[in-house]
Order: sequence, then structure tokens, then C-alpha cells
Amino acid sequence: MAQGLVDKVIIVTGASSGVGAAAARAFARAGAKVVLAARSAERLAAVATEVGGLAVPTDVTRFEGLRALIERTLAAHRRIDVLINNAAANARGTFDSLDPGAIATVIDTNLKGPMLLTRLALPYLRQTQGVVVNVASIAGHFPLPGESPYSASKWGLRGFTFAVREELHAAGVALCAVSPGPIATPFLLDNLDHVPDLVFSQPILSAEEVAQAVVSCALDRRRERSMPSSTLLLAKLARSFPWLQELLRPTLEAKGAKVKARLRAGLPR
Repeated sequence: MAQGLVDKVIIVTGASSGVGAAAARAFARAGAKVVLAARSAERLAAVATEVGGLAVPTDVTRFEGLRALIERTLAAHRRIDVLINNAAANARGTFDSLDPGAIATVIDTNLKGPMLLTRLALPYLRQTQGVVVNVASIAGHFPLPGESPYSASKWGLRGFTFAVREELHAAGVALCAVSPGPIATPFLLDNLDHVPDLVFSQPILSAEEVAQAVVSCALDRRRERSMPSSTLLLAKLARSFPWLQELLRPTLEAKGAKVKARLRAGLPR
């Protein structure tokens, strides 16, 4: 199936590290032409050199930057086949303790940016009957205390994905969501003291596992891939039965706290 990506033009945001970098590598291995976007110009350039792609330093919270990303892509390749909205931000803590600017950054990065970039790319995706893959989260399936802006943004991203998917079905453009649980990237592991213990109670995925789900959606256009299945099941149960989340939370938080302690000590999970 990966042969279907040969010479396809793929834009990947948040491509300087983590899932974005892993996805860029996977698409490049499949023969795609990858355009990499992220704020960190130096790290982005290193990944772009590694995969033979085009680096376009981009802040997805800035509309002019999004427009420039589309223009640079078209100037280099004259088409867009796949858009991967992966860039993400988080603001952890109780909602009343969060800086309003940090809340705005999460929404602008995780929801507003993907919506606007998708809108800018759509005329060209219509021409190629392309695909948009939005990297959401299991946190978009159930409310996650301690990460309320992130959870809200990912709920919104999933809702946007599925609504526009229906609108564009007849045009041959597909929107898909990949909704992972916790991932072993700096986004998570560099913030151990601020990530809720509940998060670490769940299996931790690798960036490569999530990237493979992104590539698979680009190929088969499945509506959503959520992982791991055990975390998705727990999220669905907690969403349907809020009392169950309250009942299980102390046990899960205790489990997560032990995992965090092991990670701090440099021990295997």
C-alpha cells in the first residue's frame, strides 16, 4: 500500500521532533515528497536534511505563516496531496491556575491552526482528491483533569475533522483523525512534574507507532485510529459513566505516580 505515496506531496506540521519527525521519516521512506513545518528552524532543518525534504519554519498560530507554508509548498511541488496537522501545545495545571495567554496558545496551536491550514490547503486538496490527517488524542475522547485546554482542543479537533469529512465526501477529500494515548516524546517526558499522574497509568506509545497510524490513514482514509485499544475502552467507559472515572481515578493515579517515579529514576516503565 505504501506504493500509493510515491511522489505524493505531504505537509507535516510539528515535524522537528516526536511524532511529526517520525511521520516525516515514514513518508520519505515510502517515496513521498515531504514538506516539514515547525517553529524550531535548526531542528527542523536537521530532520529535513535527513529525509530529503523541504523545511519551512512555521508558527501555526500565525495566519501569515500558514499562508507562506502553502505558498512555499506549491512553489516547490505545484500540488498538495496530504496534510498532516500534528503541531501541538499544552498548558498543564488546574484551569484557575493557568495563564490566559497559555490557554489561548493551546487553542490556537491545536485547533485554530489546523482549521485554518486545512482551509488554505483545501482548494489544492480538491484537485488531488487528497487527505487531511489530524493528530488528535485520547484526551479528546474524555475530559482530562489537569489538562483541560488540551482536552478541549482535541475534542474540538475531532469534531472539526468528522464534520468536514462529511462535507467533503462527494469531493473525494478525506479528513481523518489519529487519537493516541500518551507518547514517549519530550512533549510528555520532559514535563514529568506537571503531567497528571492519571496519564502515566496508561500504556505509553512510541512516536513511531503513532506515525505509522498517521501514514495508514493517509493511505486508507479511515475515519479514526485510536490507540492503544485498552486506553480507548477506558476512555469510552469513563465518558459514558462519569462515576466510573471518579471511582477508578485514585487507583489509576497511584499507578501513574509509580510509573513517573521509575521514569525519574531512569528505570524502565
